[in-house]
Amino acid sequence: MNAIAIDGASHSDEQALRDKFLADHRLFLGPDPEIMRDHSVGPRSPEEEAILSKGLDVHQVQHIRSLINAALSEAFEMVNQMGAAPGAKWGDLVTAIYTARGDLAMIAPHGIIAFAACCFYPIKFILKYWSDDPTVGVRDGDGFIHNDARYGGIHNTDQSMMMPLFYKGELVCWLSSTIHEGENGACEPGGMPAAAESKYDEGIKMPPFKIVENFQIKRDLLTFLQNSVRDPKLQLEDMKVKLHAVLRLRERILALLDQYGKEILIGTLRQHLEDVESEMRRRIRELPDGTTRVAAFMDSTLRENALQKIQLALTVKGDRMIMDFRGSAPQFINRAVNTNIASFKAALATGLLQNIWPDLPHTMAVLSPIEVLTDRNSIIDAEGEMPQAMSLMPLFKACVIWTIPMNKLNYSLPTRYSAVIASQYDQAATFIYGGITQHGDVTGNFCGDINGNGQGARSDADGEHSISPVFGFMCDTGEHEINEEDTPIIRLGAQRLAKDRVGFGKYRGGLGYEQIATVRGTDLWGFMTGCEGSMFSSAQGLFGGYSCPAYQLCKIKGVNVFDVLNQDPGRIEVFDIVKLMNERPIPGATYSTHDMGMTFEICNTGEIYMICQGAGGGYGDVLERDPALVMKDLAEDLISHETAWDIYRVVYDSRSLVVDEAATRAARDEERKARIARGKPFDEFCREWVSAEPPAAIPYFGSWDDPKVIYASDGSMRARMDADHLRGVMMPNPKDVRIRQLETELADLKERLSEREPPRSTPPVSL
Repeated sequence: MNAIAIDGASHSDEQALRDKFLADHRLFLGPDPEIMRDHSVGPRSPEEEAILSKGLDVHQVQHIRSLINAALSEAFEMVNQMGAAPGAKWGDLVTAIYTARGDLAMIAPHGIIAFAACCFYPIKFILKYWSDDPTVGVRDGDGFIHNDARYGGIHNTDQSMMMPLFYKGELVCWLSSTIHEGENGACEPGGMPAAAESKYDEGIKMPPFKIVENFQIKRDLLTFLQNSVRDPKLQLEDMKVKLHAVLRLRERILALLDQYGKEILIGTLRQHLEDVESEMRRRIRELPDGTTRVAAFMDSTLRENALQKIQLALTVKGDRMIMDFRGSAPQFINRAVNTNIASFKAALATGLLQNIWPDLPHTMAVLSPIEVLTDRNSIIDAEGEMPQAMSLMPLFKACVIWTIPMNKLNYSLPTRYSAVIASQYDQAATFIYGGITQHGDVTGNFCGDINGNGQGARSDADGEHSISPVFGFMCDTGEHEINEEDTPIIRLGAQRLAKDRVGFGKYRGGLGYEQIATVRGTDLWGFMTGCEGSMFSSAQGLFGGYSCPAYQLCKIKGVNVFDVLNQDPGRIEVFDIVKLMNERPIPGATYSTHDMGMTFEICNTGEIYMICQGAGGGYGDVLERDPALVMKDLAEDLISHETAWDIYRVVYDSRSLVVDEAATRAARDEERKARIARGKPFDEFCREWVSAEPPAAIPYFGSWDDPKVIYASDGSMRARMDADHLRGVMMPNPKDVRIRQLETELADLKERLSEREPPRSTPPVSL
């Protein structure tokens, strides 16, 4: 039946006009759920299908891969050598290449996986919304910038430059460069504001937009961005660095196209993705079918201590893997520790490629065979209005959450592709800073020693000390001398390994190091520490190994250490956290300990702030550790004599470190008997320890037994929610909580005083 014409137009024409009108007048192009929730490689394009159906020479494909890798490495080195941000100098960056449709194909071999794994989301946004928009468009010589994690990214302190590469008028691929820039104009300096209570506290939030035309940065937009941050020099320098690194990468890829043609490039990028996905499916098929589980806990919102559960049930069935995170904590309306699902998946890719199968090429194709299940509006799948400035907290858990369940599956395999390994320390343990430098510049950023997390113990060896950050295996910890030239931060004790603070086991985890800092040469400077793990262990042990200890922030305030040392150079024997806090060598100073979720506070000249980079988890029973390895740790001053006995039960001569093997065997046998005596039948243990609900006095967020029931408790009030209908949790201001505590104490004190003392009689007044 034909449509009825009205005023010369059919109903179908009217519908088309209405659709066009609505499309042309959309109120706001926010993050697209179809893009942001899809982490798999898309189907082949018609051109890719035509090229691959003809077949490719595998030797030429490998040659092209090598050339692309070399080009990516060259661009990476350019950013690394020329970048102004500490993140650029110490390797917190990546360069990458994507297919014409935006699928991440390859990254620089030593780049940050998650940065590139997130970047394909904004590229797909650009292709969907800007390509055909007459006011924007995608043309040769264009470059796009973005930093808002809601459109794809880790957190808003990372900025990406993305450029389409055209060859003979055809879009053949995309190129990108990303740096952790730091300062972004947030409510606290340094780019990672723990105090952010809404997304509008997070600083500049750039959806993907065009910042480069005809290979030149648009000065008006650059000025707008510089005007939005505390460090306009940094914003300018690193935008230029990222652009020119991408241009160098473009130059190399164009040379490759001229020599070999576009078909081999397009075919290689697609073949690379499909090869990785096929290999992932093959490895998953080798795993035993079944489900393994782990529960991880964040212990702070960075404003208050609270247990937030991240629950994983990992199921393998054939060549499919399901990661079920349902039952995790709900999102917070006014805390910065939420993340969106796209960022969380990128962190999962990082963890897989860093800790489980590091030999696989670094591309998002590793996640294509994996189904990720979450509760909407949970802390790992938060909706767009939730603050996400410190999304690193759940994201770092995603990087290591693989280790426990996957190593249970890997342990039984005859062929393994990496060592069985316990969890790496998973916190951002460093000083974030801001203020006026000794040169008079306003700045804010973070220190490079964030990159020294202790690695977990392996099934056949101790973990490596301070080997890398949890998010990137090739980052450096920085040069303190360079940092002291740029900022007024003075390191009083630099990277001393944290004795005794480690995950013990048959093989111990790698140690972290102490970080002791003060300032001088400025009248305005401050620190913050956006870190958890002060109440609850961050790195879990494996197969009987100990978890790492909890680590605190320590302060020595109300003193100028430089004056102290000028007056008495021998006053402080060594800058060691344990010695300083226990012996308190500086008279008149205020010594205090805190959790490491410190929001920004002013540090006066000579005041001392101390934190500790953490250790990895241990592997195996401590009583099975080779006594020779215990003596080696003693000789290297990694553990104390007390630890050698209390933990490992080794008997030896304390001066020569010669082990009495017979006495050691006897001591360990005795300890095993003592363990049996202390032990209880499992059912009896559960009757004593297992409760129907979380303890009422503990701030707790997440499921307990039933993943469909989510608890939200601040320690005084409790709510139960259906996991399918989660609501955001609104936390009270910690200052208001403290004021109420003090008011209660004051009222109680007044009441007790009034009970102890009779009211004074008032003398009569003479008139």
